[in-house]
Amino acid sequence: MEKNKLIIQSIIQGKLTPAQAAEHFGVSRRWVYELMRRHRASGEDGVLPLSRRPHSSPQQTAETVRSRILSLRPELTDKGLDAGAETSAWHLSVEGLAVPAASTIHRILRSAGLVTDQPHKRPRSSWHRFEATQPNEMWQSDFTHWTLASGADVEILNFLDDHSRYLISCTAHQRVTGPLVLECFLQAAERYGFPASTLTDNGMVFTTRLSGGKGGLNAFEKTLRDLGIQQKNGSPSHPQTQGKIERFHQTLKHWLTIQDPAKTLVKLNKDLIRFAQVYNTERPHRALNRRTPAQAYEAVPKATPTNSEAGTHHRVRTDKIDAGGKVSLRYQGKLLHLGVGRQHMYEDITVLVADTAATVILTSTGEILGEYNLDATKNYQAKKKKSPAKAEDSS
Repeated sequence: MEKNKLIIQSIIQGKLTPAQAAEHFGVSRRWVYELMRRHRASGEDGVLPLSRRPHSSPQQTAETVRSRILSLRPELTDKGLDAGAETSAWHLSVEGLAVPAASTIHRILRSAGLVTDQPHKRPRSSWHRFEATQPNEMWQSDFTHWTLASGADVEILNFLDDHSRYLISCTAHQRVTGPLVLECFLQAAERYGFPASTLTDNGMVFTTRLSGGKGGLNAFEKTLRDLGIQQKNGSPSHPQTQGKIERFHQTLKHWLTIQDPAKTLVKLNKDLIRFAQVYNTERPHRALNRRTPAQAYEAVPKATPTNSEAGTHHRVRTDKIDAGGKVSLRYQGKLLHLGVGRQHMYEDITVLVADTAATVILTSTGEILGEYNLDATKNYQAKKKKSPAKAEDSS
């Protein structure tokens, strides 16, 4: 700006010719004549640098879209949902509006003071994420704690499809036990089919592999083995292996915090049904290219267990052992009596039936009390005798 003024002053007051001024200040003669023209037209203001801003911005985000981006942020946040740029873009597309780039949406939110950049976070390009290639190729499972409005602590058990992040099952209980894990797993499988594998931590409700070889397999492990479902367990003290479901728990708890606090398990389970609907069908996932888990789950053929026994019919029932140490079970229209043992009388048990096989499980611990080959021609059903090899394994 000062240089432009000096060029003009050197011509007007210093009596330099335009050619001399151009040579002295190291500019072209054309530029000197342009400055002289501006000075004659507008005085000293005419030699100031002109704005380089374009007269129009054809790429500028429409005001209707910008307003919707700003209004979406509090709407999604109030619902306990993710309100980032990519999620906003998905909702704009669903509403039929023009969808700017995620970077543009982030810039609009940042300009309005609705988001703050966090440069300390690792860039997404540095992530190395494992993902199953098919739905039902692997289900991740874990449970987390939640507090009712009454102050009571409860536990929420979840099954999450690794490929699509589809929420297979989400239920709240006073306490998650081994038999309950199996029951919820079978109920989910009845609806969605059996997975090819499962991934959990090393909690006793999922596996006894760290129990020092005492007690043998629990009911969940035995059922997976019988069905040909591969059981995978994370390394001890390494929760990153189950990273997807750990991250899911954050989303779940954030959503529950926004809702009216549930006073009872019944109310909480109703809330969880609603959450599953929102999570699976109304919430696009960043890792799924803005698709919802439901869209991703239905887009690809589902994997199945390698063992044909996965087609076996399963049912689960709960009961109490009678004073004679037996439990009754209706099979092929007849009432059979399974001998468990008087030492377990009046204890709560879970009975798992798989076609002609039955397993009685102690509800409180998950211990297998007996296995039976059902025979409708006999009223009393004795336990299967363990082979010497199995007896050694369980000792």
